[in-house]
Amino acid sequence: MVSHQTFNEIFDEYHPRILRYLKRIVGPDDAEDLAQEVFDKINRGLKKFQGRSSLATWIYRIATNTAIDTSRSAAYKYETGHHSFEYETPHESSDATVVKASPVTDQLVIRKEMSDCINEFIDKLPPDYKTVIVLSDLEGFANKEIAEILGISLDNVKIRLHRARARLKKALQDGCDFYHTEGNTLACDRKQVHILPKTPE
Repeated sequence: MVSHQTFNEIFDEYHPRILRYLKRIVGPDDAEDLAQEVFDKINRGLKKFQGRSSLATWIYRIATNTAIDTSRSAAYKYETGHHSFEYETPHESSDATVVKASPVTDQLVIRKEMSDCINEFIDKLPPDYKTVIVLSDLEGFANKEIAEILGISLDNVKIRLHRARARLKKALQDGCDFYHTEGNTLACDRKQVHILPKTPE
């Protein structure tokens, strides 16, 4: 069914979601400009939208293709580490927060740290894996919708998502120590990276 929403209505509904999505895919520095480009394309293409897919998948397909085109351009330099955190003394900072915080605040801090940690590892995934993880686990699209957004088969979506999740799980296991707090809340600490001293020649 063809959408009867005006462009302004679509912009108001989808701009926050698309901006968040692009921040996850290309990082915050480029997301604003890319979002503007995406909605320019939506505005130009809205009259031709035939409703063969849902409006949401059509919009996300435009956003995804725009991000891919930008990342492949010679002028675009992709930088990892869009989420920057301090890991030098994770136990000390966490313990200090726990001592001063109420149980509710403590849970919120733990959840934020978990979210920050997972987002950082998602950022480091190869682009194809990162995109499918974000669309599925963070944006909440079904596999069939992801197939439409990415222009690939449903089987390829399932394979890519399985591999992306396996790679993310391994990265988290290698990089984080997970444990349960007294309140049975899952928490994590970053593993310390030990650099061996150089042996004298």
